[in-house]
Amino acid sequence: MNIYQEDIKVRTESRVTYKNITKEVKDIINKSNIENGICLVQTSHTTCSVIFEEFVHDKDYNNDEYLQVDLNNILDKIVPRELSENTNYRYPGPKHVQFLADLAKKDPNYPNDPGTILNGDAHIRGSLFGGNQTFAIKDRKLLTGSVGYIYLVDWDQNRDRDRVCHVLVMGE
Repeated sequence: MNIYQEDIKVRTESRVTYKNITKEVKDIINKSNIENGICLVQTSHTTCSVIFEEFVHDKDYNNDEYLQVDLNNILDKIVPRELSENTNYRYPGPKHVQFLADLAKKDPNYPNDPGTILNGDAHIRGSLFGGNQTFAIKDRKLLTGSVGYIYLVDWDQNRDRDRVCHVLVMGE
């Protein structure tokens, strides 16, 4: 049994961002020299998801694929955006706001700007879709079919930032 791990770094925007990472995952599998096994693609960001979906050639003016636009429209109805405090969500509470303010003093990834933590909707969406996907590898090929693609989705719309997907390839 062999294990190979590598990270994919992704820049996301201050809106729901879908990043097609299929090529990067396939490149990592190729580098792993693993013929048959599994590939885990995971994000450790609680407002992100890894999804497996069909690639759609048609895009809107924001360069979002139509299927992504449709998904966003449905999610906006069932998990509306948190636009200000004391609206749809109890998150974040005062203790968590203080925790994040303290964290911002030590970690530049957490700006001390209360507006950036109004993202209860992003946390719920991340929970609904999950932070990982697992794929089979056969004869050094990712078994995603001819139209299946892997996307990192950043549901947090409050700021641009750098995200990471961890890829673990395991097998023989």
